[in-house]
Amino acid sequence: ATGARRTGRPGRKPLIELTREDPNVPYAHPEYLISPDRLAERLGDAKLRVFDSTVFLEPSPQGGYRSESGIRKFREGHIPGSAFLDLIDAASDTSTDLNFSLPALSQLQELFRNLGVDDDSEVVLYSSGNLMWATRAWWLFRFCGHGNARVLDGGFRGWKAHHHPVSTEETPYPQGSFRAHAQSELFASKESVLAAIPEARTCTVNALSPEMHSGESELSYGRKGHIAGSVNLFYDDLLQGGYFKDAESLEQTLEAKGLLSASRVLSYCGGGIAATVDAFACLLVGQENVSVYDGSLTEWVRDDSLPMETGAA
Repeated sequence: ATGARRTGRPGRKPLIELTREDPNVPYAHPEYLISPDRLAERLGDAKLRVFDSTVFLEPSPQGGYRSESGIRKFREGHIPGSAFLDLIDAASDTSTDLNFSLPALSQLQELFRNLGVDDDSEVVLYSSGNLMWATRAWWLFRFCGHGNARVLDGGFRGWKAHHHPVSTEETPYPQGSFRAHAQSELFASKESVLAAIPEARTCTVNALSPEMHSGESELSYGRKGHIAGSVNLFYDDLLQGGYFKDAESLEQTLEAKGLLSASRVLSYCGGGIAATVDAFACLLVGQENVSVYDGSLTEWVRDDSLPMETGAA
């Protein structure tokens, strides 16, 4: 495009760098998102599978948050033809004492098949609450090797704001035949996060609020603060009105914290949910080497030998 030039950074594919003459450069991977209007055009396609992955969080007296399924809200109204994807139980390993633990690949494969997913299905994930539940669901599909999943930009609120239809009818998809292939590099372990602390080329990023990061919030996961050496990029700073910011704004926000110039990004939060917003944004603009620390602070704080810090970023 006129006024644009190609640029590259370690760990990412070449991108078009914006200039004053070219204000509308797209994301490196626009196929990871779908707009409400485009989804409305696609409703009824035989290969389309749309899932509401909503969860609601409430502060817990024991620390952290208590999760509540969005199934009730789904039954009150949802995108026509969509089904509900249960992240709390069906898409988690409930045998651990950590919420939303990554389950066995076989469990996810069975779940997605039961939801009607085939290898060639076009999957769209959305949430009627925070967008992070859709990015978490998307990250699980990506972990399983499904290459055609998208997040509904703007979520259910955006869908309704565009005056698209809402339904209360539940019509399950027919049984699917999806074959999962683990992309293990998309998740990081406690040990790999610990090993990365002294690595200058790895950027470990906390997606929680600045108050949670600094330790000034009344809420905590047991020990206040953040993983030693990590930077803070609040997931909400990547969004605007429930939509992802444009490519230029995302690049500027991510690079201001060093996420795009890093050779590797490790994203974490309280329980591996909000972290997927930061991770998704990185992939959206072309930073390919990104992992989510699934246990996040819920796991990290339980081991007093694991270093934490307080104070502003």
